[in-house]
Amino acid sequence: MRRRTALATLSLGALAMTAIEKVNRTMGLERRDDRMPVLFVGHGSPMNAIEDNRWSRGWAELGATLRRPDAILCVSAHWQTSGVMVTAMDKPKTIHDFYGFPDELTNKQYPAPGAPAVARKTKDIVRKAPVALDESWGLDHGTWSVLAKMFPRADVPVLQLSLDGRQDPAWHYELAREIKKLRDHGVLIIGSGNVVHNLRLLNRSISAFDWATEFDATVKALIDQGDHRRLAEYGKLGRAAQLSVPTNEHYLPLLYALGAKNDTDAVTYFNEGVTMGSISMRSLVIG
Repeated sequence: MRRRTALATLSLGALAMTAIEKVNRTMGLERRDDRMPVLFVGHGSPMNAIEDNRWSRGWAELGATLRRPDAILCVSAHWQTSGVMVTAMDKPKTIHDFYGFPDELTNKQYPAPGAPAVARKTKDIVRKAPVALDESWGLDHGTWSVLAKMFPRADVPVLQLSLDGRQDPAWHYELAREIKKLRDHGVLIIGSGNVVHNLRLLNRSISAFDWATEFDATVKALIDQGDHRRLAEYGKLGRAAQLSVPTNEHYLPLLYALGAKNDTDAVTYFNEGVTMGSISMRSLVIG
């Protein structure tokens, strides 16, 4: 009798565990053997979300080759906060954080579900700083303009991690070393910004300023060398760096992608090039 009770208990426990594992799998919490890659995407103009061009085709082609993630965590240049926050709502809104663009863009929606369970896991694994669960932000154009081409069905849960504007670049890199654990749980980590981003000097009549090309090439060389320290200390890289990164919110997402890299991960590049004189669209896949 005791044996039957024990077997029944084990059977119910197994069923319960299967159900829990199923839920965890769909929310990006189950540990997987197939570690997800990491992306850095140069997002450029919001118009890329609705245009068919070299950059948007690159995003679409990559999305078609990636294995489907359980969730996507994006670090966007367009969400800076005091402290670290992660979106934790069920249905994040599409944020149109720009003006002066056509109605087709300002009316564009990206109705991806949120990932509250992944937000809570992110909060749990980060030790470098307290992580607040945010219920008000949503998905800004640094996130949805890229995902609209990469995952156009908007059926993968998405959350954003904010940039603590009070911290230096090395601090952000070290924080990324902690969140890289999410890769083992079906989460695709994306840093969305631009290696070169100087809107004051933007010039639509030329493809690239010499200093923009120079800094973009320097960054690639340092990535290839695995010299993340010098990349975090980009301010020491001379005049080209100073012109390319007048403010660092678009550069920091690159450090998040590199911080989430494992030593054995390969790095491949796509969408290489500078546009409008002072915007690098260089993007990369890690792993």
